[in-house]
Amino acid sequence: MEREVLFEMKALYRDDLRVTGFRFGQGEKALAIVGAMRGNEFQQLLTCQRLLTRLQALEKQGKLRSDRQVLVIPCVNPYSVNVKKRFWTIDNTDINRMFPGYAEGETTQRIAAGLFGAISGYARGIQFASFYMPGHFLPHIRVMKTGYEDMQGAKAFGLPYVVLHTPRPFDTATLNYNWQIWGTKAFSLYTTDTAQPDRTSAEQAVDAILRYMALQGLTDCGCAGGEASTVVSTEEMVTLRSQASGFLEVMAAPGDVVRCGQTLAEITDPFLGGVKDTVTAPVDGVIWFQHSDPMIYEDTAVMKLIPNERRQLE
Repeated sequence: MEREVLFEMKALYRDDLRVTGFRFGQGEKALAIVGAMRGNEFQQLLTCQRLLTRLQALEKQGKLRSDRQVLVIPCVNPYSVNVKKRFWTIDNTDINRMFPGYAEGETTQRIAAGLFGAISGYARGIQFASFYMPGHFLPHIRVMKTGYEDMQGAKAFGLPYVVLHTPRPFDTATLNYNWQIWGTKAFSLYTTDTAQPDRTSAEQAVDAILRYMALQGLTDCGCAGGEASTVVSTEEMVTLRSQASGFLEVMAAPGDVVRCGQTLAEITDPFLGGVKDTVTAPVDGVIWFQHSDPMIYEDTAVMKLIPNERRQLE
């Protein structure tokens, strides 16, 4: 393993911004893995830590291809991680809405350009992503529908679900979308949490990556397990929205099988304690996402369900 600074930016008042990568093997650019891009992505940072530990052990055992490059970038935005702020510390902009970047632009555009330059040309790419809302997920692989998506590759991770997402306008400036447009088979890997590290789902993600690497001929790790992935599109998910604001008390969690009419959450008055809204399941299905903040606004997604009655995707 070689440690190197992939790019850096001079700073006026703080230490320079340096983005560090860890490279395994030489030769063909086979796989790039990007960890925390936002300042509260501690789970993504932890997952990279666990992955690097496992890859170093495999390298010592001679089980990594020495003629293929695997690049792991644990953190793209150490400034924001240091102060626990989700977006860029100065102007609150999101690096993952700036790709492919602009080397002469604003700060986050320059960071995106520096990162994209370092990871372009890799045959495959994995990003440890996080959702725009706080919440808990079923672990899954997400792929942008660009016409270049690799659905068979997504299934090779062996996670329970593969989500096929039709890009909205702002998605066209994300890493996953631009990676695909520029010739990389790109996947976003979502674990259970974001700001609260969860070692169990982090290890599940590492197992999934090693399983994928083994099927691509990059390692001989003998990583067993995995399952046949169910492919679901974001359009067919059922979103349950709050009809009032207040304290959110959930009664079900991601992965739970629920029935139509079942009570899933209540929203209570912060002052008087009365129930302002009861969230019930409109269909039979499985909980895929659950809002995690204790307080919730009106018309906010409380949960997302994968309905039992759904069309089959290839």
